[in-house]
Amino acid sequence: MSKSLTLTPVEAVACCSPLVSAPLTEEVADRIAPLLKALADPVRLRLLSLVAGHEGGEACVCDLNDAFDLSQPTISHHLKVLHEVGLLDRSKRGVWVFYRVRRDALADLATLIGGGL
Repeated sequence: MSKSLTLTPVEAVACCSPLVSAPLTEEVADRIAPLLKALADPVRLRLLSLVAGHEGGEACVCDLNDAFDLSQPTISHHLKVLHEVGLLDRSKRGVWVFYRVRRDALADLATLIGGGL
């Protein structure tokens, strides 16, 4: 029995040529789109920036609540989306979940979009 290879959006970005080098196939574009959709939300884009810039390079929801006029569950949902597409790593410590930006994922995304321009 063979298993089909399923790539996360971040893995799909990492294995692709830069956009300026070759056109993406429909399949690859479909796999990368969730990553770009996650980043297209202003709250998620700000959250990614806040986590990346937080002292020590990681933050928990409790560190991020005051930056938004949103409930903690809403912020947690946005962080979950960023985690699911592969932009954030997370670790649970007691009752808190701490998030850290996956810099390799951002570098791969920059390479895909910029292609060394």
